[in-house]
Amino acid sequence: MSKPYLEPAEWYATLPSVFASACLLLTDVQDRVLLVKPNYRPYWSVPGGVIESGEAPHDCAAREVGEELGLSVKAGALLVVHWSPPFDERPRPMVNFLFDGGTVDDPTGIRLQAEELDDLAFLPWDEAATLLPAHTSARITAARRARQEGRTAYLPG
Repeated sequence: MSKPYLEPAEWYATLPSVFASACLLLTDVQDRVLLVKPNYRPYWSVPGGVIESGEAPHDCAAREVGEELGLSVKAGALLVVHWSPPFDERPRPMVNFLFDGGTVDDPTGIRLQAEELDDLAFLPWDEAATLLPAHTSARITAARRARQEGRTAYLPG
């Protein structure tokens, strides 16, 4: 018995959906990782945010860094793709794209967005990973490895 044909709009409405976000990994000349402290969360994060409708992940990452830090940075190589299942109050999976943002040569050019962020810090890789929530901390280790090996890492949950 065959299934009835659905018009495209109906068919797309039956498909599962995910949330998507994108971030930029930025380091300083001493190879320390830049993290930001949002004022709406108890933990630190890599600069970035939720992808807007119709926006490409690399454009989102660059836009968010511009808004949050006042930096004009293009997204470089894709370092990490992280698929995360529903978590706590988030009802759907999240896919995060972590791009290489390169080195910030002059941190005095950073302008912290006070409406969303309380602080920022350049931290050693190991310390940076400890400040992220447990469900995202593996991104730091994977990003470092991806930078060194020149290939994208996939984290499945």
